[in-house]
Amino acid sequence: MAVPVINLRPALEATRQLWSGYLEEMFARHQFILGEQVARFEAEFAAAVGAQYAIGVASGTDAIQLSLRAAGITSPRQQVITTAITAPFSGIAIRAAGAQIRFADVNPRTLQIDVDDLGNRITKQTAAVVPVHLYGQPCEIARIRALARKQGIVVIQDACQAHGATVAGQPLTSFGSYVAYSFYPTKNLGCLGDGGAIATNSARLNRTLRQLRDGGRRGGQISYLPGINSRLDEMHACYLRAFLTRLQEWNEDRRRTARLYDEGLKDCPGVQLIERSADSVSHLYVIRAARRDRLRAELAKQGIGTGIHYPVPMHLHPAFSDCGLRKGDLPHAEKACKEIVSLPLWPYLPESGALEVIDAIRHFYRG
Repeated sequence: MAVPVINLRPALEATRQLWSGYLEEMFARHQFILGEQVARFEAEFAAAVGAQYAIGVASGTDAIQLSLRAAGITSPRQQVITTAITAPFSGIAIRAAGAQIRFADVNPRTLQIDVDDLGNRITKQTAAVVPVHLYGQPCEIARIRALARKQGIVVIQDACQAHGATVAGQPLTSFGSYVAYSFYPTKNLGCLGDGGAIATNSARLNRTLRQLRDGGRRGGQISYLPGINSRLDEMHACYLRAFLTRLQEWNEDRRRTARLYDEGLKDCPGVQLIERSADSVSHLYVIRAARRDRLRAELAKQGIGTGIHYPVPMHLHPAFSDCGLRKGDLPHAEKACKEIVSLPLWPYLPESGALEVIDAIRHFYRG
């Protein structure tokens, strides 16, 4: 059977009745920007992630950028450190806010940001750190928060791949005032386009972020702050409200598939598993694979889709060439990016599909 790396159709079908009803409500109201659906979703999402407030915005990129703006980090004299393995949009958001970008290496076992390396890279110019909860696995956020408090810098959590994740039962907002989410369609909670949100427990930041996302306005036609145009669409909120009712169920479905892969590949020659804690919501299932490109080609011949998240560490992207680092400076990230491969993982993936992926990988390395 064909096993795509992602399949959104089952989730859409499972929630059709709900999102259809919300769309009808939206059309009946004839309000398509910052209307009832967005307001309801913001309240429901805040409750789901254990936050006091959630502010819907146009993308996860904007969620990070607006958080930095709200924190006053908008100057090229300020530096922001993030991980070398993440989507480029994490870096683009830092640039869009106006700050300089810097990178830290990763822990080779988890591929999360290495907290010791992060600490060594903090300077007097460092204003913030953007730790990424990569692949749905929370990073060592408690250690990062303690480090940031000691150094007097802001923590902006990039939870764009970690919808519903907690740390030892505590919501991510327990570890910082800004938690940025993306609702890109392939995420654990996605919409049918770009979308995002910022979760916070601060009433003051809730007011500021709402103003910043709407051009700095306060409901009228006067801009009081240097904001941007970044509003979550009503239509997207209709789908998000429907999908949110299944988030816990879908996250557990992802975990079940991840456990199948763990068991089936734990002793496979040529495969190194990435360490994952019980707090992970398994957005992606990533392994380190010998002869990675040959493995992907062989799996593709059998109709098995794969991905690479991400093929080049951030400090080697041409767009970030002024970050002060060169090839060889972040060895763990550079080596990992040559080996990582993402296996099929999505809600409703049949167990037989996951077992077929496992068999194909084991056969490749036996051969």
